[in-house]
Amino acid sequence: MPVSRELQLPSGDKIPTVGFGTWTVWQGGEGEIYRAVKEAIKVGYRHIDCAWVYKNQEEVGQAIKESIEEGTIKREDLFVTTKVWDTAHRRDAVKENAKQSLSQLGLSYVNLLLVHYPVSFKDGDDAFPKDNDGNIIFAYHDIVDTWKGMEDCIDADLTRNIGLSNFNHLQVQRIIDASRIRPSVIQLEINPLFSNSQLVEYCQKRNIHVTAYAPLGAPNRPWKNKDEPDLLEEPVVKQLASAKGKTPAQIVLRCLLQRGLIIIPKSSTPARIKENFDLFDTELSEDEMKQMAALDRNLRVYAEPM
Repeated sequence: MPVSRELQLPSGDKIPTVGFGTWTVWQGGEGEIYRAVKEAIKVGYRHIDCAWVYKNQEEVGQAIKESIEEGTIKREDLFVTTKVWDTAHRRDAVKENAKQSLSQLGLSYVNLLLVHYPVSFKDGDDAFPKDNDGNIIFAYHDIVDTWKGMEDCIDADLTRNIGLSNFNHLQVQRIIDASRIRPSVIQLEINPLFSNSQLVEYCQKRNIHVTAYAPLGAPNRPWKNKDEPDLLEEPVVKQLASAKGKTPAQIVLRCLLQRGLIIIPKSSTPARIKENFDLFDTELSEDEMKQMAALDRNLRVYAEPM
């Protein structure tokens, strides 16, 4: 089945279906994210996914600034996403967190602003506030009030679109019911080992586009257990890759695109950055999609249900 390079949001804006994730290089050396984003833009990515908590938005912003100055892109051709962190869920704090991200990125607006998680931490600049025993200090802020802060960000021209991340269907519906401006996108952990199909369908039926993070199953995650499956080593993935002259990663990413999802693969390796973008000259048949769907093991590797 054919897939689109862009999807239209309720605002009329178009979001590229293949974006570049920037979390992976959080753990990298100085300048790694800068070089990766520059390479991604050069390859053709026009959707860059960021977050306040990644602590690397200055490097992302520098890469964007130089790419614009060098004539590689224009700002209006780039779709930039960032996220409001858990320590900024008070309504007025949402806007301040968004402004911090804009300052770090060197931008006057982002194209999409997401609530990173539905859970609140203690207010403040410490991203992971902890008590004397090393436990996270939580806070209570009604997610509806947080959402009103997101709507305030649109009113203040800090973002063009707003959405959610890591919300379950009850939380999504609560936001929809209380919203003046509905969420246009939700970002969720999704890959063939964790299809998240019920929540995906729930959101898509409500005209909320779904972005898949960790689309390759985060194979290099440091907390991976030795007995957990490696998505890219699954026999069906390798067989399809061999048959189509593609890599296992390309088969997985193409599968997600054919589910109508937006994807944000991440890498700091130039060859893989290009590989993860080269997805539009192959196609999986209905039977092949069923084979990929059969891989689902409900294996979540990042966020716990909240």
